[in-house]
Amino acid sequence: MQVIARRTLKQFWERHRRAEGPIRIWFAVVSKARWKSPNDVKQQLGTNVDFIADDRLIFDLGGNKYRLIVHVSYKFGRVLVKFIGTHAEYDRIDPETVSWRK
Repeated sequence: MQVIARRTLKQFWERHRRAEGPIRIWFAVVSKARWKSPNDVKQQLGTNVDFIADDRLIFDLGGNKYRLIVHVSYKFGRVLVKFIGTHAEYDRIDPETVSWRK
C-alpha cells in the first residue's frame, strides 16, 4: 500500500519521540501490504485494527499510547493518514469525521 502523508507521521514522532519506533513498524507493515478488502486487513492484523465507516481504520500504536486513523482506498492501493495523536487527543475527536468534539 502507498502511505500518503508520511510527513505527518514524522512530525508527530518528532514531538513524541517514543512514538517513532511503533510508527516505523506500522509503516513497514502497511507499505508492504496488498489489501484488496477489509477482510485482507483483518486477516493480516486481526485485533490490532478497528474498522469504522467510510473505509477508515483505527490502529493502536505503542501499547495503546497513540492512535492512528487512516482511510484506505483498496481499489488504488493507498492509505491516507487522517489523524495521529496521543490516546488523550484521540478521545477528544470523532473518529468518523476527525473533527474535535464539543
